[in-house]
Amino acid sequence: MKYKNIISQYTQKWDSFYLYDESRILESTAHLKANFPHIHFIYSIKCNANAHVLRCIFQQGFGADAASLGEVLLAYKAGLSGNSIYYSAPGKSINDIEKSITKAILIADSIEEIKRIQTVAERLGMVVSIGIRINPDFSFAGEGGKPSKFGIDEKKAIEFIKSNPCKNIKITGIHIHIKSQELDANVLSAYYKRVFLLAKKVSQLCGSLDYINMGSGMGVAYAATDVPLDLYRIRLAIEQSLNEFRALYPAAKIIIEVGRYAVCKSGYYVTKVMDRKESYGKTYLILKNTLNGFLRPSLAKLVAQYSDKEASFGTEPLFTSVDAFSFLSFKKETNLEKVSLVGNLCTAADVIAEDILMPRLECGDVVMITNAGSYGAVLSPFQFSAQQRPVELFLTQNGEIIEA
Repeated sequence: MKYKNIISQYTQKWDSFYLYDESRILESTAHLKANFPHIHFIYSIKCNANAHVLRCIFQQGFGADAASLGEVLLAYKAGLSGNSIYYSAPGKSINDIEKSITKAILIADSIEEIKRIQTVAERLGMVVSIGIRINPDFSFAGEGGKPSKFGIDEKKAIEFIKSNPCKNIKITGIHIHIKSQELDANVLSAYYKRVFLLAKKVSQLCGSLDYINMGSGMGVAYAATDVPLDLYRIRLAIEQSLNEFRALYPAAKIIIEVGRYAVCKSGYYVTKVMDRKESYGKTYLILKNTLNGFLRPSLAKLVAQYSDKEASFGTEPLFTSVDAFSFLSFKKETNLEKVSLVGNLCTAADVIAEDILMPRLECGDVVMITNAGSYGAVLSPFQFSAQQRPVELFLTQNGEIIEA
C-alpha cells in the first residue's frame, strides 16, 4: 500500500491522525478543469479547511465558497483576492457584513439581509455589488420549487430585482444551490440547464450578470456499488446551453462549487487498536478517537440502527449512506475474524462498524478509514471527553509530510 511506510512511521508518534494526499487533490482538480475548460470553480471551505489543502486548491486557480466570516478570512489569509471569495450563508450579522464587505463578494440570502448590507454600505459611503441566492421554482428532480431555509424564493427575488429600493446595492450575480452528492449525470445536467434558463430571466432584468453560481451537486462514489459521476457526459449534455448563454452574455462568469469532489478521496483517517476484548462471543476492537475523531462513520452506524438500509437517504454533509466507508489494515487477508470496531469514548454510540471481517488485529495495530478528505476533521466533536485531538498530516506531491 502506498501509504504504509508513512503511516507506520507516524503511528509511532500518534494514535490517530488524518492524512491528506496532495497528488490525489491535484488529480481531482485537474479532472474538473479538463472537462469544464470554460467553467470557473470555487472550493467550499467548509468541506476541509486545512491550510495546506486550501493552498493546494487555490493554487489551481479555484476561488472560495465561504459559509462564514471565519472562512472568508481563511481564504483571504490564503492569498485570494476579494473578487474570488464568495460569501454565501444565511443569517449574516451586521458585524459579518462590515468585516467582509471589502474582502469578499457578498451573496445575500434574504431580502432582510440585503437591507442590512444597504445599511452598512450607506454608512461607509459605498455602492456595493452583491449576488443573491435564489430558491428557484424548480427542484433538482425537475419538479416545482420547495420551501427552504436557503435563499429568496424565485418570485420574490424577481419582484425585488425589478424595484431594488436599495440605492447603495447593485445586484450583479446569482447563486443557486439545491442539493449535494449527486451521481447521476443526467439529473445534474438537467439541473444546470434549468439554472441557465433562470439566469437568462434575471439577466433580462439586470443586464448582463457578472457571475452565475450554479452551486454544487457533484458527488463522490463512496460505497463500492456507487458508479462514479461521469463529468464528460455532463460536459456534452450542457455544452449547447452553455454556448447559447455565453453567446448572449459573454462577460458573465459561470461558476460551479465543488467540495468533496476535490478532496474526499485524498484523505484517510488513521487510528490504532487500543484494546481488544470478547463479550458473550462477540469480539470488539477498541480504537482511538472514532466518534470524536471522525464522526461520519459513527453517524452512519447510528442511522442504520433507525432505518432500513434500502430506505435510508443522505442528509449531507452528516450522512451519505450506511456503507460510505471502508476499513483497512496493513495485515494480509489471512486468518479473518468477525469484529466490531468501536471507540474509546464512554458512550455506546461510539461504534463505526459491526460484525465485519478483518485480519486478526492486536493492540497497536492500525486501522485506516477511507473517504476522510471531506467533512472529517471539520465536523468531528474534538472537545467531547477532553481527548487528545487527532493531528492532520499533509503529504505533498514531492513526498514531504507537513504537520498541521
